[in-house]
Amino acid sequence: MEEKVTTYNNSKQWLLTDTPESALQAALGRAYLGLLVFLKNRLAVLGLLIIVGLSLIALFAPLIAPFDPLVTNLSERLQPLSADHIFGTDELGRDIFSRVVWGSRLTLYVIGLVAIIAAPVGIIVGTVSGYFGGFIDTVLMRITDIFLAFPKLILALAFVAALGPGIENAIIAIAITSWPPYARIARGETITIRNSDFIRAIRLQGAGSIRIITGHVMPLCLSSLIVRVTLDMAGIIITAAGLGFLGLGAQPPSPEWGAMTSSGRAYILDQWWLITMPGMAIFIVSLAFNLLGDGLREVLDPKSDD
Repeated sequence: MEEKVTTYNNSKQWLLTDTPESALQAALGRAYLGLLVFLKNRLAVLGLLIIVGLSLIALFAPLIAPFDPLVTNLSERLQPLSADHIFGTDELGRDIFSRVVWGSRLTLYVIGLVAIIAAPVGIIVGTVSGYFGGFIDTVLMRITDIFLAFPKLILALAFVAALGPGIENAIIAIAITSWPPYARIARGETITIRNSDFIRAIRLQGAGSIRIITGHVMPLCLSSLIVRVTLDMAGIIITAAGLGFLGLGAQPPSPEWGAMTSSGRAYILDQWWLITMPGMAIFIVSLAFNLLGDGLREVLDPKSDD
């Protein structure tokens, strides 16, 4: 037993040594310390477990869902919670549990594509604006201010109305309205480091602006950006659900959570499960991303409180 404890302590000491022997050892040490900080936040761990569970549900949806989410059965419409239908059935006799399970795929699809589109646009605009300053900064930030002047959902509604209803157009609209906060964060980080000594040393070595921005400035902005993107996931989910609720997102018969709540609102007084089950799914997943974002902020944001 003492040998195992000694081995563990030696390995931990190797990770946390004040003078790492290589970049790999330093990276492992930072990762280990970050993991310890993250694990201390039980709510963040809970959020991570919920998101991992959601991913597994989406991955194995064909095995988990007991019924086809699109097949109607009017003889079993509006059935309450039972052993056969644990979440009940909707107005067309479709199993709500199966539709919620399959809807997790659409939710992750929207989150993933919006993050892939909006985050790179925001970090590019923000770092270019903050690094060059002057006229470029003024133009890019005024464009950013125009987008920030409107509520995200209202602006997304305007873009979807112009593009037409559909899940792909909803993703584009949400991404267009999501990048300005990322640009603001990246610009602020860039302004603080653009005149640093190591940036000046890189310039003296002959590095161009593009190389400095992509190779040195952007990586330093990633930690703050990752935290903000994670915290914004809840807003993205709610915006997508709002578009679906209004009939501008995923179109019937797709099992999208927002569209499910919209179709169930006519039965909310007598058949409460139609709107409660997809609504609870939206609430739980949104809460999980907020909890995870708070945990990541403690790990990745050096300016956050311990």
